[in-house]
Amino acid sequence: MINGILAAEELLASRVAHLFRSYPKQITAAIAAVLLTAGGGAFAVASLGPDARTPAVREVFEAVKPLPLADQLAALDAHDFTLFRTEITRSSDTADALLQRLGIADPGAAAFLRGNPQARAALLSRAGRTVTVEASQQNALEKITARWIPDGSGGFTRFVIEKTPAGFTSRTETDALTPGVRLASGIVQTSLFAATDEAGIPDSISGQLADIFSGDVDFRTMKKGDRFAVVYETLDADGQTMRNGRVLSAEFESDGKLYQAIWFKEPGEKGSYYRPNGDNLHHAYLSSPVEFSRVTSGFAMRMHPILNRWRQHHGIDFAAPMGTPVRAVGDGMVEFAGWQNGYGNIVILKHRSDQETVYAHLSRIDVKVGQRIAQSQQVGAVGMTGWATGPHLHFEFRVDGDYADPSTIAQADGSVPISPAARPMFEKQAVSARNELSSALTVIQASAE
Repeated sequence: MINGILAAEELLASRVAHLFRSYPKQITAAIAAVLLTAGGGAFAVASLGPDARTPAVREVFEAVKPLPLADQLAALDAHDFTLFRTEITRSSDTADALLQRLGIADPGAAAFLRGNPQARAALLSRAGRTVTVEASQQNALEKITARWIPDGSGGFTRFVIEKTPAGFTSRTETDALTPGVRLASGIVQTSLFAATDEAGIPDSISGQLADIFSGDVDFRTMKKGDRFAVVYETLDADGQTMRNGRVLSAEFESDGKLYQAIWFKEPGEKGSYYRPNGDNLHHAYLSSPVEFSRVTSGFAMRMHPILNRWRQHHGIDFAAPMGTPVRAVGDGMVEFAGWQNGYGNIVILKHRSDQETVYAHLSRIDVKVGQRIAQSQQVGAVGMTGWATGPHLHFEFRVDGDYADPSTIAQADGSVPISPAARPMFEKQAVSARNELSSALTVIQASAE
């Protein structure tokens, strides 16, 4: 049997060898064709199968029973954590009122605030101080820190109350303010000041924006969709902004036109705002003597509210709350400060080229005759003295004794060009400012998307 099988294998082998010797090229081509076909078939099968890079997904449904609420609370109690809250003190604050607003329920802490003279002086009946507390998960006070800038100080005061094993202790520290820079941007929906509020921009920065672009943009007729970006200075204490400084650069796009401003101070000269090409944006006069106000009467004929007859209104009325600061729109000297007929309390400033500005119906006068006044310096406060039916500022602009339209006052030029020696320094700063403004505008683009 075995010998027969071996004989058959030898016969098959000899015939295969004979075929290879007789038809070598044909047999080689046939084998190659078979291999290619097998490869193509394998390729076709592989392409129809799942991608090896995509993991298989299998859905699993399983009912999960949550832990009982008591067990969850016990798990939370097993871990200590600290709560942080920040508030601004009010003039009406008592120990209980302040702690309650901070979410603190701690009779011992309230008693310490009432009984400690330093704590009462630092925290109670003081408006505008930033207070941060650290509390336990039971809302017991662990630490309270108040920060403020004393009048005339270049630094800040930090008052700390801290819980110790022996009870509460307090200490007062002084530290240096840290300069910082903030970037912000926004889109106008109704007004500039509503948009800056929405963007979290402080009022002092909003006022600077209005002053910087007062010669280019009429903020009373802004359109929905106008956008802006701003970079400004801050002074920080422990990472919290305590005071806002100067606008460093700003950009406004209004009615399809782009306006940019860059703060630049040439060595030995007074700083000013410039366009990127170096044109000075400084104006001899500000557009408004009152920040954050609305115009109630313009330079035109009107029905007099008291005389009840038509007559020319020689100025602009700015509605504002009682006590709102009134500022000089330009450098000048106090020509008159006192009471004058229907004007009530009035200040008249003498400027260059026989130009005068008038500030009437004031509740308070803060300057004296003969005093030199700088642009933006406070001269009084909004009131309703004289012939006034409500709190507002009556503002006039006179040229050679004749009344002129105050709405054109910001167009007067008061610029000084950049010197050739300082031009390279300005160009470098302008490039940096444009990059910062581009970064600020990404906030708008991200929110729009």
